[in-house]
Amino acid sequence: MKEFFKMVFATMLGIFLFMFVMGIFFVMGLVGMVASGSSVKSVEGNSVMVLNLSGQLDERASSSSGISSMILGSTGNEIGLDDVLTAIKKAKANEDIKGIYIEAGMFSSDSYASLQAFRRALEDFKKSGKWIIAYADTYTQGSYYLASVANKVYINPEGQIDWHGIASTPYFLKDALEKFGVKIQLTKVGAYKSAPEMYTSDHMSEPNREQVTAYINGIWENVLNEVSKSRNIPVDSLNAYADNMITFTSTKDLLAKKMVDGVCYTDEVKALVKKQLKMDEDDDIPQLTLADMANVKDVDEEGDEIAIYYAIGDIVDGDAQSMTSQGPVIDAQVVCKDLAKLAEDDDVKAVVLRINSGGGSAYASEQIWHQIEMLKKKKTVVTSMGGMAASGGYYISCNSNWIVAEPTTLTGSIGIFGMIPDYSGLLKDKLGVKFDEVKTNKNSAFGTMARPMNEEEMGYLDAYVDRGYKLFRKRVADGRKLGVEAVEAIAQGRVWLGQDAYKNKLVDQLGSLDDAVAKAAKLAKLDNYHTAPYPAVPDFFEQLMSSMDEQKGNYLDEAMRASLGEFYEPMKLLRNINRHNAIQARMPFVPNIH
Repeated sequence: MKEFFKMVFATMLGIFLFMFVMGIFFVMGLVGMVASGSSVKSVEGNSVMVLNLSGQLDERASSSSGISSMILGSTGNEIGLDDVLTAIKKAKANEDIKGIYIEAGMFSSDSYASLQAFRRALEDFKKSGKWIIAYADTYTQGSYYLASVANKVYINPEGQIDWHGIASTPYFLKDALEKFGVKIQLTKVGAYKSAPEMYTSDHMSEPNREQVTAYINGIWENVLNEVSKSRNIPVDSLNAYADNMITFTSTKDLLAKKMVDGVCYTDEVKALVKKQLKMDEDDDIPQLTLADMANVKDVDEEGDEIAIYYAIGDIVDGDAQSMTSQGPVIDAQVVCKDLAKLAEDDDVKAVVLRINSGGGSAYASEQIWHQIEMLKKKKTVVTSMGGMAASGGYYISCNSNWIVAEPTTLTGSIGIFGMIPDYSGLLKDKLGVKFDEVKTNKNSAFGTMARPMNEEEMGYLDAYVDRGYKLFRKRVADGRKLGVEAVEAIAQGRVWLGQDAYKNKLVDQLGSLDDAVAKAAKLAKLDNYHTAPYPAVPDFFEQLMSSMDEQKGNYLDEAMRASLGEFYEPMKLLRNINRHNAIQARMPFVPNIH
């Protein structure tokens, strides 16, 4: 027995020592990755920046996306627009970087405004006298829109260009909810405030159809005009190509239609890049990836600081609300604290709010509006609108000193609705749950699950929502220095493209994030300045812990997403319908704008 315990002890000690040594190696590896990831990247002469367009383009890549792929084997691929714009700007300024090589794959974006900002940065790079070459086996419509700016566009001999126009196919869940005995009790202000239609109708209302038709045609018009200018193809021809589904035509036909400049295989395009660099066939091309560019020194790091504060996602009331959302959220409690800190930070001379949000809680929007009002008393505040800054997203934008939007930003949607689910049919008819009631006052049971709201109770809710709408409208009128009647004429929940919002005086300027920064510098009277992003990107170990939490917490969601595909979003909305704040300033869910 004594020998047995000796052997057990020796085995346990060996396991412990093995794990200890492996832990040391793991930590050393992490430290090495941290050191290599934070070191300044030197750039060889005659270098090329490589943009691998695959995955999803987001306003900012999630903090854990790179760590997930590095450590946890996640296959997700996010590209942050902020990273892309910074990298292109650095590449333009660096004399050793001669051009950009775009290799397009299965690439997508929920926002043509983000693609437009990306494309404008590529155009600016090309105007500096440097070149861009693009290649793909298959171009998505979004990646072709970007690649069309290149000096030369190449495609695989058996490749495709997805070119079909833009469509919006909203979901309607009313009948699905009724199968479970659930009905939606709704009150809203604004004929165009169509976000609740998903739950209360089985088709688009005419006002909603009108506004969606207007903005998808406006987006497509921008795409057509820009591709036409770059490729020297008439707009009418590009429209005809979309109508005739050239997605399935031959590459020989694509060449004849001037959609591409040449047909070649992957290995052959390398020779074309080498020829552009005047290199010998046996030479290796010095390459810089998007990740490499993050560590290339930025030439503009001097002067006063302009903070760029990113506000992305649904606007929510706090941590409890945040837990119901997938992806980034604009948590009013966190944002208000952050903006208060920026107001007191003497190093920050101006603030640019980069907003990409379709709205959310009306209450949370009002809290952020107030904090921006406080911030304006100490600092210049300029709003830069990304893919959307609508409804609550416009609410928190409207009192900035200046507002800059992309031509294809979705904005406006000045309206509010209140939506409370009625579960009594599910509980009583489907599940057989019975209720009784005892109360002290007339409306003590307001909001009960035992029955739908009566006419009087709905009247109270109507009055509350109407008061919220009038406050929203007044915030816009005061911020934009317009009369209430003028705001009402362009409100009613109507969604506008940035270019139309500019005509309606909802924004001050059409342009990019850089344009917003330049305006902030001018208003703050800054000659030399640099930018700093907020909230700060988490350090390596924070990202690692976040990745592990996300992998643990979202496994079922990722499995559902993979299984359900395009039906995942409506199923998620059904699951979380009772978790949203009842009073919402939110624009319609806009699926499948591609």
